[in-house]
Amino acid sequence: MALNATIYKLTINLSDFNQSRFNTIPLTLALHPSENSSRMLARVLAYCFHAHEALEFTKGLSTPECPDIWQKNLHGDITKWLEVGEPSFEKIKKACRRAEEVWIYSFNTKSDIWWQQNSKHYSELPAKVVQFDARPLQEFSEGITRTMELTVSIVDNEITLTAPHMSSSLYFHVLQ
Repeated sequence: MALNATIYKLTINLSDFNQSRFNTIPLTLALHPSENSSRMLARVLAYCFHAHEALEFTKGLSTPECPDIWQKNLHGDITKWLEVGEPSFEKIKKACRRAEEVWIYSFNTKSDIWWQQNSKHYSELPAKVVQFDARPLQEFSEGITRTMELTVSIVDNEITLTAPHMSSSLYFHVLQ
């Protein structure tokens, strides 16, 4: 019997000073059985970086040919393709042909090694690559509950996360 996804309902109070974007976003997302809370939080942060009413979570890990998050225009064309993790070069190469913008958000402790091994290949593509600091992301993600209010503040290359019972800061690095 297959395990079911766990549903999370988050209210995000977003203050993105880099893009002058300030709003409250109600999010409902699923934690896939094979996904950990760090990856889910990385998806939430990627969503916050591109917050838009047409941005939506896909089935993600259940459908490997789709990104984690995408935005489509009224004609159904993919305008943004957001991938979380360390995707294969071939997947991103195909994504760059299908979408106007492709973003990769790397988040785990092995992402430095992944980038060292793959940066030469990715430099040939118009994809943008962002790396979140793994340790503070993991520590904060352990306290996420299924229903919670979360404040996300983005200033320069720092993200401050605040919830009723915890707070953390983490940095992100634009690799490409």
